Amino acid sequence: MSPPKGTMQMAQRQRALLAVGVAASIVVLTGCGSDGGGGGEASFSDEPTGTLNAWGFENADDVGTSRLDYAEEQLPDITVELDATAFDAQKFTTRVASGEVPDVVQMDRRYIATYAAQDLLMPLDECFAAHDVTPEEHWYESVVDDVRYDDQLWGVPQFYQPPAIILNKEVMDAAGVTSDQIDTSDLDTLIPAIEAMYQEADGVPTVLGFDPQATGQSGLWILGLGGNLVDEEGVPTLDDESNIAGIEALQRIMDAQGGYAKVKSFTDSFDTFGDNNQYVANQVGAQVNAQWYPNVLSPYVDDINIEAVPFLNAEGEPFSVASGTGFVIPAGAANPAAACAWMINLTSDEAWMAAGEARAETRAADGGINTGLFTGSPSADQAIRDEYVVESGNEGFDQVISTYYEVVDYGQSFAISPAGQEIQNELNNAITAALLGDKTPEEALSDAQEAAMRAYENVTAGQ
Repeated sequence: MSPPKGTMQMAQRQRALLAVGVAASIVVLTGCGSDGGGGGEASFSDEPTGTLNAWGFENADDVGTSRLDYAEEQLPDITVELDATAFDAQKFTTRVASGEVPDVVQMDRRYIATYAAQDLLMPLDECFAAHDVTPEEHWYESVVDDVRYDDQLWGVPQFYQPPAIILNKEVMDAAGVTSDQIDTSDLDTLIPAIEAMYQEADGVPTVLGFDPQATGQSGLWILGLGGNLVDEEGVPTLDDESNIAGIEALQRIMDAQGGYAKVKSFTDSFDTFGDNNQYVANQVGAQVNAQWYPNVLSPYVDDINIEAVPFLNAEGEPFSVASGTGFVIPAGAANPAAACAWMINLTSDEAWMAAGEARAETRAADGGINTGLFTGSPSADQAIRDEYVVESGNEGFDQVISTYYEVVDYGQSFAISPAGQEIQNELNNAITAALLGDKTPEEALSDAQEAAMRAYENVTAGQ
């Protein structure tokens, strides 16, 4: 999505979201309610005029500012007052409780069902209809699933950066490992490859064969290897026995490299965004990374030799997990018509093409490689790729870019649930406990299920 600066900002936002303490907010919000409710009367077809209070676009880069400019041009009768700070669950709680809500809020899509279940958001099906947008045609299916709850749509999605596995050919070639051995569906092939690449000194890792990003990409491993995190109603199912396979796979990968504690300590030392990152320093043979990470690596294209392969699910097929943010309209918003029009314009193909042009100009100025934009919309993604993504002259790097474009079609929604963010937090806790040996996978998942269910019941109390 962004160059190194924007990428670092994204990573900081993701870490901040995980640290917000959603469970505490859920308890407070359960008692708030909303007079408007999820079914409140809102006329999205009214002429969009007046002041629009929006919360989002923290530290907007060229992709963000170009889309803001496009929406402003399309909606000259709207004056946007923008709170360009990061989403904060406690801050949102306070605004809801006070009745002073913005017209639009940008948030991680895993929060959306939490607030929708409490009637704190307006459903947006009529918003889409008012602007002749068919969500299932405009966005990837997995992205639409991220904002669908109780048979209604509650958010306007943006971005979907799929994970894949970036290979360090320098490390692999030195160990005699080939790309087809990095097969997450076949641990009997993958583990020997990991062991061949792994190196240590005095019991401390110096080269990892494979960094699976065990907690950063927990949904990828659990869902990809056959797990199930929620049922059809959004109820957590963390203790489903099908989730054990993903944890056991991660255990084998960690045990092949000195154990989770050593691997985690080593990866924490990586200069992930710097000049001595793990690919430049040859500290890893393969690593799971989201689509934005090639932007970090592009300045070092002459110093690294990389390729990519997709994550393969239990059936040996490419697999990905959707993620990203979305725009929502809080119940009680003063100007829903303007909010609807603004969100639709920001995520239109035309807005994304403006962003694609802006990114191309940025790359031309800084000499970087244009890796494309992964917008959440297949038509926009393809148009930007066709117009602005050109061969870099580095065959391996171009193959990495192509791999991400290929895996984007294989996405699955992480878990749409009123306890969505808490499910992620508890899943990460369970994986950590199991990998450290503090609990068996079954015990860890059972404890995680209890905590996730408490959050779910708090949100859905009285429904």
